[in-house]
Amino acid sequence: MEFIPPLQPAILVKRYKRFLADIVTPEGQLITIHCANTGAMTGCATEGDKVWYSTSDNPKRKYPHSWELTQTQTGDWIVVNTLRANELVAEALTKKIIPELSEYKFVQREIKYGDENSRIDFLLTGDKLPACYIEVKSVTLLQNGQGYFPDAITQRGQKHLRELTIIAKEGKKAILLFAVMHSGIQQVSAAAHIDKQYASLLQQAIECGVEVICYQADISEKELLLAKKIDFVSMIKE
Repeated sequence: MEFIPPLQPAILVKRYKRFLADIVTPEGQLITIHCANTGAMTGCATEGDKVWYSTSDNPKRKYPHSWELTQTQTGDWIVVNTLRANELVAEALTKKIIPELSEYKFVQREIKYGDENSRIDFLLTGDKLPACYIEVKSVTLLQNGQGYFPDAITQRGQKHLRELTIIAKEGKKAILLFAVMHSGIQQVSAAAHIDKQYASLLQQAIECGVEVICYQADISEKELLLAKKIDFVSMIKE
């Protein structure tokens, strides 16, 4: 996925009110940009980090600039805009980049399903193949060399796991796809230290047949590509 028009660089001053951030451009201008990320963004929003932002031509937007990437002072790249995760997965499915899912011919997005009024991110179908339900989660939390999801307690994420578990119990294919949007993450685990209930539900989901796969994005200010498969590691002690 290419960034068109090109992203612009700036230095982060601060993030606040969850959806806003102040940045300073190379010309010294202080501007406020929109942040499409409702998470804690731990490690993704340190004062002095380099940020890359896009600009919308929609005249109705109060804040035309959007925070897309963080380039940390330790050299890591992070996709801050969580909307990009589903866009990258959609591209990967269309281009057959994910081998585990390459046999499916048809891709539908945001399909209603389940008993808790949910929408599955992707529903894949194909000749003589079981319907495949895919829930996508963006992973950006890196702690002590380990990638984690979630970075805050997520009732919505818990609901999605319950729904996927039911799908798997019905004999359908259910997948939790972690889109890893941080260049420093080499493996992913459930963040039981942040959301114990999510970690427990994920373990139950796996035991019921939900598959977990993790793909890491190649990140630069020019383009994003979901290209590298990495490991999911259970932190549950037997």
